[in-house]
Amino acid sequence: MARNQHAKGGELDLVMRHGDTLVFVEVRHRADSRHGHPLETITATKQRRLIRAARFYLTRNRLSCPCRFDALAVTGTPPALHYEWVPGAFEAF
Repeated sequence: MARNQHAKGGELDLVMRHGDTLVFVEVRHRADSRHGHPLETITATKQRRLIRAARFYLTRNRLSCPCRFDALAVTGTPPALHYEWVPGAFEAF
């Protein structure tokens, strides 16, 4: 539905639909694991920013539907990339 959506307090990498659910996807990339796995970079602070940005997106677009937050971890360098999709990576409270 959308990508790189700038919203108050953050940016939403991807906004997608999965059935009736609106999915906000955070994409993280690391060439190697020397500095940790990409999913480790989605801290509590980052989660709060994404939740705030998602709420702003929903309000701006007048949407009311089930939502979830997924994460896409990408490791490696082209053409040898590895993808790990994590549905429901964290929850908004």
